[in-house]
Amino acid sequence: MRILYIDIDSLRPDHLGCYGYHRATSPNIDAIAAQGVRFDNLYITDAPCLPSRTALWSGRCGFRNGVVAHGGTAASPFNEGIARGFRDSFGSSSWMVALRQAGFKTATVSSFGERHAAWHWYAGFNEIYNPGRRGLESADTVVPIAMDWLERNAQQDNWFLHVNLWDPHTPYRAPTDFGNPFKDDPLPAWMTEEVWHKLYAGYGPHSPQEANGFGHENVSALFPTHLDSIDTYDDVRYWFDGYDTGINYADMWLGRLFNALADHNILEDTVIMISADHGENQGELNIWGDHHTADDITCRVPLIVKFPDIVTEQRVDSALHYHFDWAATLIELAGGKVPTDWDGQAFTEAFKNGTDSGREYLVTSQGAWACQRGVRFQYESQPYMLLETYHDGHKDFAPIMLFNLASDPHQQINLAPDQPAITNHALGLLAEWKREMMDKSATDSDPLMTVLREGGPFHTRGELPAYLDRLRNTGREHHATALAMRHPTEL
Repeated sequence: MRILYIDIDSLRPDHLGCYGYHRATSPNIDAIAAQGVRFDNLYITDAPCLPSRTALWSGRCGFRNGVVAHGGTAASPFNEGIARGFRDSFGSSSWMVALRQAGFKTATVSSFGERHAAWHWYAGFNEIYNPGRRGLESADTVVPIAMDWLERNAQQDNWFLHVNLWDPHTPYRAPTDFGNPFKDDPLPAWMTEEVWHKLYAGYGPHSPQEANGFGHENVSALFPTHLDSIDTYDDVRYWFDGYDTGINYADMWLGRLFNALADHNILEDTVIMISADHGENQGELNIWGDHHTADDITCRVPLIVKFPDIVTEQRVDSALHYHFDWAATLIELAGGKVPTDWDGQAFTEAFKNGTDSGREYLVTSQGAWACQRGVRFQYESQPYMLLETYHDGHKDFAPIMLFNLASDPHQQINLAPDQPAITNHALGLLAEWKREMMDKSATDSDPLMTVLREGGPFHTRGELPAYLDRLRNTGREHHATALAMRHPTEL
């Protein structure tokens, strides 16, 4: 068995053609989806990048592996102390270790480990190829390395190749000669001028007037095709076009990678998986081009699986799954055993039989830009997402927010004040999940509490005084007053 895992940073599913997007962003990805399974409700446990990939590769959610943040104590795995053997848990029971034990050669083409100092993430890889720009490399750098690896390894059996693309991640930087394929395509229907005006008057890091942080960042000086603020409705189009062009540029290079598989006569019998570490808010909750929340937009990711001999026709899996549930399933399909310390639950027989078998509900986490947990659940056949916020990351978040994802997929209407029964049901699920995590955890710490104790989300620490001045100087005094009242200890 040969396995190719395409891992596209910041890729939200609803901007892919195979998930119904109206723009032709992903013809090569769509062609793979036409031969395989499209997962409609696959979620990461912990956002964003470092917590997400740590959870997937360890098979354990951040509550249990310790990583829920981008800095501070909770950006590193728990110290295993006296229980640590000659190898730690990443060296003995991670995803790649389990595949190695099943007889696979494992390789990665990714700068992720260096970008986030995620040295634990390398555990279990036989070969590591770091393109060297800490996530700022484009597909034209990454894919040729993968193609070179195929030149040397394609005809071998039992390999797993991870290829990590970054093109949809900010700053948007597709080559100028690639052009703008979407200049004549309409924006997504929900992003009207009226919606934008309301969001523009709002606040928070990565809101329109501070599109890259808190307003003191000058990203456009290094990347002229990227905006520092979204000041007009034309800028909204330019911003969306930049994200979609990044997806399209990655897709073009994936076409070349798939052609390389065909040139080696292994395309038809190679397992191809396409997914992401997280999605990307593009105006939802007034976050633009980033991933600050535990919400549906950040934590729902695409998963497309072409699996020869098992999947013989296109189908959709609509069940609720975590990303490491698929990792557990892949281990079993590869002939291995899921490590006993995993939170991931395999659904191998259901996958083989073409049936849906998932979880009753899912819990998501964010600790880098806010401190928040989410619950994705069904209530009377309707899909909902509840968010409980412990630190708002200097954004306009109510402590409890509830969204009906069927009628309001872009999370514009908080139903929590008007739907106490549904809200309390979701809070009960969150309490149930936390009891389960506490029972399974080897430590006495909730790492999200550690983030709060150390001053709140890493990316917002120390930013509030200057940001309040900016809000006052840009006619948003009332927002400054509200933020100051919520965070008196940060002044």
